[in-house]
Amino acid sequence: MPTLEHNGFVDMFRENPSLAPHFLEILFHLDLPPYATVAVVEASLDQLLPVEFCADLVLELRDGAGALVLSIVLEVQRDIDRRKGYSWPVYVAVVRARKECSAVVLVVAPDAEVAAWAAQKIDLGLGLGTLQPLVLGPASVPEVTDQAEAEKETELAILSAVAHGNGPNGLAVVQSALGALGRLDHEHAAVYFQIVYNALREPMRRALEALIMERQTEGKATFPPFAQQLIERGRIEGIREGKLEGIREGKLEGILEAKRDALLRLVARAGIAFTADHRERIQACKDPAILDRWVDNALEAKDASEVLS
Repeated sequence: MPTLEHNGFVDMFRENPSLAPHFLEILFHLDLPPYATVAVVEASLDQLLPVEFCADLVLELRDGAGALVLSIVLEVQRDIDRRKGYSWPVYVAVVRARKECSAVVLVVAPDAEVAAWAAQKIDLGLGLGTLQPLVLGPASVPEVTDQAEAEKETELAILSAVAHGNGPNGLAVVQSALGALGRLDHEHAAVYFQIVYNALREPMRRALEALIMERQTEGKATFPPFAQQLIERGRIEGIREGKLEGIREGKLEGILEAKRDALLRLVARAGIAFTADHRERIQACKDPAILDRWVDNALEAKDASEVLS
């Protein structure tokens, strides 16, 4: 079943077809034939191939006179699938034969192991012919850490964050990508943020959360509001998931303190005024369920009474 990541990357290229040839030129240093337009034609491919051979996307490059000069078959690959070694050559052969133009396979594979597998040459038989997939993965996608570059090449920055977000420079890469989301509309920015966040392993997620909280405390929030809210919700859920284990280990007070801290941070971020009595009430609360309710209230409350209701 297609995932958010799969559909998100397919839509990235569907809505901005020029990305595919752009990446072929700047990342693979290929000399493409002169072209004037790029169009998505996956519907045509559906008619050309049997149902079991259905690519994620096909793009056509045409020159100024309208002649077709190159077809790009785009595939988003999250797992190793040996069947692709047989289906990808079919895509290229059918498109090339029917359209009478050159054709290549471009694979989006942010995972290093999957990318290494996808980048292997496919032997078409007895070593007499091969197909070389072009793979957008950790080996070909650079670490984009410069904010100006991320804003100029936002989609590349997103791919970089997914491919390198868990590496040594992961936090800088993710920070650049998320900082560039402001140039996109809310819907697309939210999807790309979720894709990047889902790709992060636990240590990097915690590091990102800490960075966002630090920026909030310093009044230097540089991330979109929805990103901050999603991080906060994830942080809260993490606290809740650890509640039972913490209680069993006799660490209830630690759990309570974490909940109080999350609540006060949410309130401060929302600009809600709390008196000394309000803070004393929070500190005196020993019921995790009540603190959970107040935390939920704080996500949408307008004043202190709505938070502590």
